[in-house]
Amino acid sequence: MRGAVRLLAALLVLALWLAAPVATWAGPVDWQEVEASPEGRQWWDSGSLRFDREGRLSVLSRFQPAAADDAAEGDRPPVGQLYVMQLDCDEELYRDTSVNGLPHWGAPWQAAAGDNLTIRVLHAACTAARLPQNSDATA
Repeated sequence: MRGAVRLLAALLVLALWLAAPVATWAGPVDWQEVEASPEGRQWWDSGSLRFDREGRLSVLSRFQPAAADDAAEGDRPPVGQLYVMQLDCDEELYRDTSVNGLPHWGAPWQAAAGDNLTIRVLHAACTAARLPQNSDATA
């Protein structure tokens, strides 16, 4: 019985530790929409900008795919997804470190150039992060 309690406590501590990065995103958001594309719409949260120790920027982003061409008027828009994106502003690379609150450990870096919405988010977030009023947006 004692071993089960210790195991449960250890699992609880592990769960809280894993959830900590997600919890830091909780709170009010300030969505900034980038220009839509045929793929859909995308927003980034200006309040979530943070630099890590390597100088890479992270940002909370929301994507909503475009409605299907055959969608009837009054249909609900497609469900979107939330991403925590890590950005390499100098190299114009990104990786999704979390999708809908689930971590993506070891996500590969990708070039943003082929994705209109991602490149727009990268440019907007990197520009905003370099502004003087965001100099306190460090991790």
